[in-house]
Amino acid sequence: MSDKIEVENVGQPGKTYRVDATKYAAMRAAVLKVVPDVAPGIPVAALIDGVKAHLPQDLFPGGEKAGWWVKCVQLDLEAKKVLARTPAPVRLYRVTGQ
Repeated sequence: MSDKIEVENVGQPGKTYRVDATKYAAMRAAVLKVVPDVAPGIPVAALIDGVKAHLPQDLFPGGEKAGWWVKCVQLDLEAKKVLARTPAPVRLYRVTGQ
């Protein structure tokens, strides 16, 4: 049984979800490598493509499920005010000081 971590969702304040801690940590590290520090940021589709080069193949073979995990980490980091988004079209960037 894998360890779990609780994540938040910026769209559902106060609600948490339990996800695989190892996959979350790997994706979080990859997302933070790819997302720029300044607005306007990176489009979500480009983020999904960009993280694949930074993911361990044993957890994400061929980038499998990368889109779902990017969204999971994105929403959690937005809830924690580590990432922010621009209005449509959505682009993500790091919040200053994070």
